[in-house]
Amino acid sequence: MSSLQAIKYSRGKLEVLDQLRLPHSFHYDVVSNRSEAFDSIASMRVRGAPAIAIVASLGLAVELHHQGLAADSSSEAIAQIDQALDYLKGSRPTAVDLSNAITQLKSRIRESSEGTKEDIISAFIDEAEKIFAQDLTTNVAIGDSGADWLRRYAGATAETPVSLLTHCNTGSLATSGHGTALGIIRSLHSRGLLKHAYCTETRPYNQGSRLTAFELVFEEIPSTLITDSMAAALFRLQKDKANIAAVVVGADRVVRNGDTANKIGTYQLAVLAKAHGIKFIVAAPTTSIDLVTPDGSGIAIEERKNEELTQVTGAIVKEDGTIEQGSKARVATADQRIDVWNPAFDVTPAEFIDTIVTEKGAVEKSADNTFDFSRIMPERWAKVVTS
Repeated sequence: MSSLQAIKYSRGKLEVLDQLRLPHSFHYDVVSNRSEAFDSIASMRVRGAPAIAIVASLGLAVELHHQGLAADSSSEAIAQIDQALDYLKGSRPTAVDLSNAITQLKSRIRESSEGTKEDIISAFIDEAEKIFAQDLTTNVAIGDSGADWLRRYAGATAETPVSLLTHCNTGSLATSGHGTALGIIRSLHSRGLLKHAYCTETRPYNQGSRLTAFELVFEEIPSTLITDSMAAALFRLQKDKANIAAVVVGADRVVRNGDTANKIGTYQLAVLAKAHGIKFIVAAPTTSIDLVTPDGSGIAIEERKNEELTQVTGAIVKEDGTIEQGSKARVATADQRIDVWNPAFDVTPAEFIDTIVTEKGAVEKSADNTFDFSRIMPERWAKVVTS
C-alpha cells in the first residue's frame, strides 16, 4: 500500500497536503474549520472527487469538535450544520461525491434529532470519520475489480502484461489511499499484469505531470509521461508494441445512463480509444454515481479562471538541471490579453465507455449504449428510478 497521504486525520486534527506545491515540496495545511476546508478545495490544493468530500466532511467535523454549536435546541443544531454543509457544497459543484457525502451527513444527524446538540455533533463526527475510512476500502475493491476485468476482457496475464493510459490524477493524492483509476494500475502492477503505464500531463493544471507522474515514480511503476496531444500518435505507433489495452480514467460524476463528467480532455481520449480499438474504462465509487440526473446534459460544468490557462507555476531549474529546493516562480505562457475558455470538466457520452468499474464490480454497457446500475445499487435505483 502506498505511503503517500493526501489527508492526515485524527479526531480534532486535520492536515491536508498542498498539492499545488507537488512534486517538488511536501507541505501540509492545517484545516480547522469550514472556511479553511472550502478554501483548500476551491483553490485546488486538494482535488479528486473522493478527497474533496472527505476534506469538506472532516473540516467541519474538526470545527464542531473544538467549537461546538451556538444552538439552544436539537432542531437549531441541525439547521446550523445544514447551513455549513450547504456552504461547503459550493466549493466544487461538479463533483457528486461531495453532494452525496452531504446528503449522508444530513441524514445521519437527523437520526439523532431526539438527543442533545452534543449527540448531534457526535453523530456528525462519527459519520464523517466513517466516510474517510470507507473510501480506502472502496478504492482497493475498485482496483481489484478493474484488474479482474482487464484479465478477463483484455487478456492481461503474466506472460502478456498490458499497458494502460490514464488521465489527470486518480491515485492516493485524490483519495484516502490507493486510488480509483490509478488504483487499477497499482493493482495490476502488484499482480505482475502491467507492462507499462502512460499518463497525460493533463492541461491546463497539469495534474498528470505534477501528481500522477510523481505517484508512478514513487511507486516504482514503469511509466512514461506524454502531452495531452500525443495520445493519438501513441495509440497508432505504440499500441501493438506496448500492448496498450485500455484507457482508464476516474470520474467526478457518472449519471444514470452512464455519461461521465471527468477532467477536461477525457472525452477526446474516449473518442481516440474507440477509433483505435482500445478499451475505455471509467473507475468510480458508487458515491460518484448520480441516479437522479438522467444524462450528461444535466451536469453543470465548472469554469475556471483565465490565469490557469495562460500562466503556470513551478520550481526553478538550476543550470545543472537540478531543482532549486523551496523555489517557486509564476510565468506567462500566453499573451495575457487573449480571451480564454477554461472548463474544468467535459462529459464523455456512455457510448464511448466500455465498462464502469466500482467497488461492487464492473458494470457492462447495455445494447442501447447505456448502463444499468440497478444490480449494484438496487436500493438507490428503486428509490430514485422506479419511484
